[in-house]
Amino acid sequence: MGHSLSTLWFIAGLHIRTRLEYRASLLLGWISQAFGYASAYAAIWLILARFEVLGGWRWPEMALLLGFHILSYSLGASLSFVQMRDMEGLVQRGEFDALLVKPISPWAYLVFSGLNIGYGGHILLGLGMSVWALTQVHPAWTAWTIPFALAALIGAAMLVCSVMTMIGATALIWGRSNYLYSIFFGFWQLARYPLNIFSGAIQVIMLTVMPLAFISYVPVASILGKDIPILGEWGPALTLIAGPLSAGVAMLHWRYCVGHYQSGGG
Repeated sequence: MGHSLSTLWFIAGLHIRTRLEYRASLLLGWISQAFGYASAYAAIWLILARFEVLGGWRWPEMALLLGFHILSYSLGASLSFVQMRDMEGLVQRGEFDALLVKPISPWAYLVFSGLNIGYGGHILLGLGMSVWALTQVHPAWTAWTIPFALAALIGAAMLVCSVMTMIGATALIWGRSNYLYSIFFGFWQLARYPLNIFSGAIQVIMLTVMPLAFISYVPVASILGKDIPILGEWGPALTLIAGPLSAGVAMLHWRYCVGHYQSGGG
C-alpha cells in the first residue's frame, strides 16, 4: 500500500513538473479562466444590483455561494475531469487495456498521472470571493462552523469527482460517454443559484439524481442558517454524508464497468 502511494505521488510529481516547464502559459491560463468566471458572476451581480435579492439571497450571500461553488468544483475536477473525459478515447483506441496490467489501480493511475493544476485560477477566485463574502455576511460563528465548512468542501469535491468518474467509467461499457458531460454541466450551472428559485421537480433532481445542490447551495445555506427546501433541518447532516456516499456509489460503478469491459475490439 505504501509503495503504491509513493509511486502515485511520484507520477503526479512528474506530471506537475512537466506543466511547470511552461509557467507563463500556465499563469495566463489561470488568469483567463478567472476572468471568464468573473464576467459570468458580474452578470449575476448586475441582476442583484437591480433587484437587490434573488430568492432571498443578497449579493454577499450569493458571492459566498458562487465562491464555494467554483472552489469545490475546481478541487474535484482537478482529480477527474480531463482524466475521465479521456476515457472515451482510451477505450476506442484500445489503450485502456494497458492500464489493466499495471500493478496499481487503473483509476488511481489515471487520476494521479493527469493531476490538473490548471484550476489555479478557479481556486484563487473561489477563495477570494468566499473570504470577502464572509467579511460581509457575518454568519453565526460557532466552534463547528469552520470544521463543518472544510468537511462540506471536501465532500463537495468528492461529489464532483464521483459524478465525473461515473461518467468516464460508462465509456467502458457504452464505448462513448462524453456527451453525458453536457448534462452534468447543465445542472452544474444551475447549482450556482439558490435552489429555492427552481420548481419542485428541479429541486428533487438536484438533491437526488444529480445531487449538485450539495456542492454549493446546501452547505452554504447551512452556514448562513437559511431554510433548505425539502431537506429542512436535515440539510447540514446530509451535506456531510453526500460526498462519501457518492464516492462509494462511484467506486461500485467503476468496478462494475471494469468488470464488464470487453476491450475496444470486443
